[in-house]
Amino acid sequence: MLKMAYDVYLLASSKHGTLYLGVTNDLLRRCFEHRTKAAPGFTSRYGVDKLVRFEIYDDVVTAITREKQLKKWRREWKIRLIEELNPEWADLYPSISH
Repeated sequence: MLKMAYDVYLLASSKHGTLYLGVTNDLLRRCFEHRTKAAPGFTSRYGVDKLVRFEIYDDVVTAITREKQLKKWRREWKIRLIEELNPEWADLYPSISH
């Protein structure tokens, strides 16, 4: 049986800009949707389209639990989490899209 991966991801409008946190089973597709403003909503309204952090999980329950945990975090904690692995807030989408 094929094992599905689930991603908890953080998007930003710019370094220290507006943040968006989500979970998906197709990170490439979901990031593309955010980048192209495919659906009206928070990310298209505020230009939040740079992938700055993601974590991969083997099961959906663990991924959703982590997303809910991070949504309760203070903004400063999320910024620290991003900067642990991505201090320049580089857009990670190009590195996963080819």
